[in-house]
Formats: sequence, structure tokens, C-alpha cells
Amino acid sequence: MMRMVLPTLLATMIVASPLAAQLLPQVQVPDVGGTVGGVTETLDQTLEGVDETVQREARRLLRTRDRTLDRLLRRNRDSIARDVNGDLARKGELLAMGVTAQDQAAIDDAGFRVLSTETIEGLGLTITRLALPDDLDLAEAEALARELGIGTQISADNLHYQSGARIMTVSSAPVPATVRSAASIGVEVGMIDGATGPWVRPTAAKGFAQGAPAASNHGSAVASLLKGAGVARVRVADVYGTDPAGGNALAIARGLGWLVASGSEVVTISLVGPRNAVVEQAIAAAQRKGVVMVAAVGNDGPAAPPAYPASYDGVVAVTGVDSRNRALIEAGRALHLDYAAPGADVFALDAQGTFTKWRGTSFATPLAAARLAAAIERGGNWRTVLDREARDLGPKGPDATYGRGLLCGDCARKK
Repeated sequence: MMRMVLPTLLATMIVASPLAAQLLPQVQVPDVGGTVGGVTETLDQTLEGVDETVQREARRLLRTRDRTLDRLLRRNRDSIARDVNGDLARKGELLAMGVTAQDQAAIDDAGFRVLSTETIEGLGLTITRLALPDDLDLAEAEALARELGIGTQISADNLHYQSGARIMTVSSAPVPATVRSAASIGVEVGMIDGATGPWVRPTAAKGFAQGAPAASNHGSAVASLLKGAGVARVRVADVYGTDPAGGNALAIARGLGWLVASGSEVVTISLVGPRNAVVEQAIAAAQRKGVVMVAAVGNDGPAAPPAYPASYDGVVAVTGVDSRNRALIEAGRALHLDYAAPGADVFALDAQGTFTKWRGTSFATPLAAARLAAAIERGGNWRTVLDREARDLGPKGPDATYGRGLLCGDCARKK
């Protein structure tokens, strides 16, 4: 089994030229769709007229992304397949919403089989899992189900990937004040990720994948950043466990429902995947209950497809900056951008309790979520509070590189 953290292979690339680090995030790239396949072929067109250094770095990021996903698929062909858009998903089944009794005849006639139907706790969202006809692969079955009009929405059970990497162990370095600070924020923050190790103790944890909860470095780092930034109650939904198809859409929906039902007012998710109807509807249901979603824009560069769930309506999209407050060269993009937070030279604990340096938009996101939770606790409009707190970077006012400004600028960095 290969746990998928896309930026791990980028760790040795990130010491790119200062010029590229300043220029790359400024690139405005047309929407190239939500697919893995076909992205690289459009680069010549989407980056036409852009500085050559920027083009080179953008191409390298996408090549690394595509190679990593191809490798994941090759190693797990018994559990992962490509959907109709070329994105990776759990093999052998589809997810349907709004399936009626009248749909059953079409399901039976086409050779589909109902595996289960469940209503997600906390969200009221009913999802039916369909096994595929024996003679069709995932993409073919998805196209057929849509053509037949089964349910109101059909989707693959798409995979989502963690958006950050461990750079180096620095256990002898002094621990930043924010990592060891006393809890002061009473608003509960839920996180959807891997589980934590024993050195980072959440309020509660529950697994939503095979072998979950299972301690992970990424989940431990995200949780320790929340705790270090003052969040007293951190609840963890592990959507990975030991499952090679972990991080899938159904696991995310189930985990989100549990967090909502348990009282999390803010949910942070440092994962990135394609647009998916189940995740989109789950997030919309959580938002209707007053939960604020915070998500990373990913680390695939500005020419990558828009990041989800960061790009869903109403989700607070977060990017990362380095120690000089420059946008990360590898920062992805969303259809909107709200805030930036530290995403390089960030210090947090891994699953073994080792003090470690991390890089990626994954680690900017919990820092922004902690400030959002603090703003909610203060009462009034949290957006107004955060906008007053955010430090404006780049052009005056909100922009496509830093959003509405930098939050938690000194958080989780070595003093």
C-alpha cells in the first residue's frame, strides 16, 4: 500500500530560484478542468507569454503530479481505477444520490447492483453505493449510469491527497511558543485527515477507512498545529487508515457528518482532489448547519486544475507563504482565494512525537482555521474580525496570490 502525499516528491524541488518563487504564483491560468488526464498537454497554451522560468517550474510540478498518480494507480490496480474524467477513484463502485424506487429497474436491467444505502449522520445526505456491471470498467459504468439517469447525481468515489510534506527532523531545535502554548480557543475544530500519534491527543478520533484510525505524520502535524495555535478541542476524522483507496469521497462525507453531529463549528481539511458531487453536497449540508469549512489550495502549482474542496462555494480557501512572506512556488489555485498563512519553515510534531519542519499549503490551513475559530469565539462577524487581523500582502486589497491577507504570520515558526 502506498499512502499518497503528492508533494513528497516535490521536497527536493522547492529550493527553486527566488525569481520563480516571486513570479510563479502571479500566473493567471484559465480553468483547465478537474481532470488528471490532458492537463499537461494544455500547458503551452495556458502559459503562453509567461516568463520561461515560470513555465519550466509549472511544467515540472505537473509532470511530478502526473507521475505520482500514475505510480499510485500501478501499485494498487486491485482497488483504484480512473473515472470518466481520468481522475483516480475507488475501483468497482459508484456513488449515487437521489435514487428512487423507479430507478431500481434501470439499475437491475443495466447490470448494476446496490451494495448499500445510507444516510450520513449530521448531514441528512442519502448515498447509494452501486457495484458495476461485470463487463464495464469504472469510466464506462459511470458514463452509462449518467446516460440512464440513475438518481439525481452520479459520481465516482474519488480520492483526495494530502497537501504537504515533512522536510527535515529538527528535534533539537527550540519549540516555537505556538506549539507549546496553552489552549485558549474554546470553539471546537474538526479535521479531516489521517489520525494522530500518541504525542498529539485530540478530543476524539474516529476512523472512516480500512484500518482507521491509524497514526499518520501528516495528521499529527495538522493536529499539533491546531493545538499549538491555541485550539482546546480538536476532533479528528481519519479518512485514510491503511486503505490504499483512502481519502475517498464517501469517507470524507462520513467523517464530515460525524464532525458536524459531534459539535465541530470549524472543519479544516488539508486534502485536495477533483470536483466530486458527494463531497460538494456534504459540504453544502454542513454549511447549512452553520459549520465553516477551511481547505488548502494544494501544492500542484498554478497551472494545475482548481483544487477541491477549496473551490466549493463558501469554503475558506487558504494558500501558503514562506518565511519571507512570498507565496509558495508550488501553491495550487482555487476558484477563489481567501487567506494566506505560513506554509514553509513550519514546525510541528510527527506521529512519533518528533519536532519536525514541514512545507505545504496543508500546514497553512490549520493555522488559518485556528484564527477563524478564535474569531467565531469573539462573536460577531468572523469575516470582519479576520479581515482586520490579516496583514495585506502584494497589491493593495484582496488579490489572487494572497487573498485577503496573511493570518497567523508568526505561528509555528522557530523563534
